[in-house]
Amino acid sequence: MKEAGQFARLWAIGLVCASAAGLAGKASAQAQNPSSTTNPFYGSVTVRTISDEPLKLSLDDSIRRGLETNLGLREAESGEKQLQGEKNEALQEFLPTINLSGGTGFFQHNLAALGFGPNTLKQFEGLFPGGPPAGFSLITKDTLTQGQLSLNQTLFSGVVIAGWKAAGAAARSAYFQKMSARGEVVQQVATAYLAALADASEVDNATALMKADEMAWQQARDAHAAGTLANLDELRARVQLQSQQQNLITAQNAEEKDLILLKREIGIDPGQKIALTDPAPYSDLAEQTPAEVRATAYKNRQDYQNLQNQVIELRAVHNAYRAQRLPSLSFSGYYGVDKVNGSPSHGVFNAMGTLNIPIFREASIRGEVDASGAQLAAVNAQLDNLRSQIDQQVRSALLDVAAAMKLVEVSKSNVELATQTVSDETDRVNAGVDDNLALVTAQSSLATAQTNSVRSLYRYNLSKLALARAAGVIEQQYRAYLGR
Repeated sequence: MKEAGQFARLWAIGLVCASAAGLAGKASAQAQNPSSTTNPFYGSVTVRTISDEPLKLSLDDSIRRGLETNLGLREAESGEKQLQGEKNEALQEFLPTINLSGGTGFFQHNLAALGFGPNTLKQFEGLFPGGPPAGFSLITKDTLTQGQLSLNQTLFSGVVIAGWKAAGAAARSAYFQKMSARGEVVQQVATAYLAALADASEVDNATALMKADEMAWQQARDAHAAGTLANLDELRARVQLQSQQQNLITAQNAEEKDLILLKREIGIDPGQKIALTDPAPYSDLAEQTPAEVRATAYKNRQDYQNLQNQVIELRAVHNAYRAQRLPSLSFSGYYGVDKVNGSPSHGVFNAMGTLNIPIFREASIRGEVDASGAQLAAVNAQLDNLRSQIDQQVRSALLDVAAAMKLVEVSKSNVELATQTVSDETDRVNAGVDDNLALVTAQSSLATAQTNSVRSLYRYNLSKLALARAAGVIEQQYRAYLGR
């Protein structure tokens, strides 16, 4: 039937949009050289021209810009608008269709072609005792002016009712896809911002260590020139300095690349200089049980709500196919006026109710019902699986947060110990008690400890963001989870 085909098409469009948004939302982890070609959330619509002054950005500013310009979110919003348009198309099936038409024209008719030939005229000889009027022609001409107002409306159709429910569920599904995309933007932008902060800390640490190594090398060079230190000690100090210079170059390059990625995600030209104003956040997260987070997730996870609406949508489509066995009732009619060859106009009208009762199309209907039933069963299975998947994600996120917090504590202690070791070895070398081999080793250990500390804090913050995302509250509560 016409209605079944229309709403099957509506459902198909909605499912395609849901699949596209779901695939986009899964790419939440940053990869090497991320590109909007593979993940639209790494791109944006650039809305700001380059200025000479560095643009100061807080984390909140960055997320706000991302929600305004991010390409992945723009695509999700377009999908929602498309489904809203399809829903309005479905609404028209419930509303009357009214058309007003009018026109005037000159017409020529062949009466013989319409069945009024010579043989037909003979049947009316009694009306013309003297024969047909002189000049009677089977070709007639007239001027016709018409005006007409027509109305068509479906009064009852099970297919239309079920299709409207399917269209409404598809529109709600698109809304939750958009909200899920907003959460993806928050996570992506916050991740890029925190990565840039971690890189900046790496640059600061590498710069401070390089200056210390440079001073140590100068001291070793002066001592060697004075004959109080072996050449090997000077070489060790120089190798350590150059190694640290390499670390600094690597850290600076990583920072610049992560800043470019951040700018691409929030609609800022890659050539624009920016300055991040927020420090790397660090705070303990309030302890939560898996049951508490899972309950929050079932209530707030947009992908879970999206899949629930897909089930409603597919159930409505299934019912639409089954409703093809039911009768449908419609009404159509028109009222107009006709005026021929200047004669007075005359009203014409038509009013007709149509009852359509399907007699037999069982094979086709059964095939459509079985196919839609299989699709409904598949999505129900996906919904059951998603419940277990949410439980798994919540438990994994809680474990990651706990482990990352312990790593931060250990890494901070390692930095303190390594710093004290460098201080002690520096005193020994300056006192002439020992050569600088142990000092170079201690400096390398300090660099490693500082790097591990920065990375541990970065992973800890990412794990808290992942927990907020698993709970479905990242857009509303990312500040609380990061402790800002």
